[in-house]
Amino acid sequence: MAEHLLERVRPYLDRSTEERIAYIQSPRWIGHQVAVQAHDRLAELLSRPPSLRTRGLMLVGPYANGKTMIAERFAVGHLRTAGQQQVWVVQTREGAGLAHFYGSILQALRAPTGSSRDVGRKAEQVDHLLDRLKPRILIFDEFHNALRGRARDVEAVLGFLRRIGRQFDISPVLIGEVAVYDFVNQTAEMATRFDLHAVPRWQYGEEFLALLDSLESALPLARASDLSDEPLARTIFQLSEGLIGEIVAIVSAAASTAVRSGEERITKSGIEALRYVPVSNRRRAPVRDDLM
Repeated sequence: MAEHLLERVRPYLDRSTEERIAYIQSPRWIGHQVAVQAHDRLAELLSRPPSLRTRGLMLVGPYANGKTMIAERFAVGHLRTAGQQQVWVVQTREGAGLAHFYGSILQALRAPTGSSRDVGRKAEQVDHLLDRLKPRILIFDEFHNALRGRARDVEAVLGFLRRIGRQFDISPVLIGEVAVYDFVNQTAEMATRFDLHAVPRWQYGEEFLALLDSLESALPLARASDLSDEPLARTIFQLSEGLIGEIVAIVSAAASTAVRSGEERITKSGIEALRYVPVSNRRRAPVRDDLM
């Protein structure tokens, strides 16, 4: 029974409805090829020899496509095995200006930030912490937030990225949308400092179908759903628009409904009953008119 499930998932069939749904809706790592390759490239940065001109990495792709999870899993995996933390994830704050940018770094390094907007003081505090903590990699998530300010502030941010390599032997990793790629490649000098690892939308094909099979094996439903079969796979792909975050959200919502209803499998009609609106259509969704 339940041969379609991973062995570690099968015991959840005996859990309560609430426990099964909680398991279905919990975040999960999906080790697809692009994600594994990204981890390999991050590992290369971590193990590189010292350098006065470090190279960095850009993880660039659309929203809701797993970039943050790739970075966070790598950072957590490093923390579990390292004697000293050398990988830090900075959640780049929304809001223009250097004060916001330095505040993001201070928060990531668990330093008090206070209410001061004294940019010089924050910069000195950041330098002091980098010298003391000696990180090898700084990962800037949602880095496009730092690129929306005045031109001189953006140039100062890029200058900071250049300087931390020379002064502290740190490799910066920039995560964000295509704006990150555009800004870095505005000058040849910055372009030579960063390699690109693209995290594109999924295309409909064998890799996408394999992803659906992987998801199905990890969701505790008593009956096989055959997610990779047409037309079910095509329906999921069209609704998700090739974004892995949306793929997981759709399948998880359908699986939760199947548990509650006793259907114990995901069907095309079950997904259609969700009335799931693709991201690109949400501004035009009928429900929006009811909010006016």
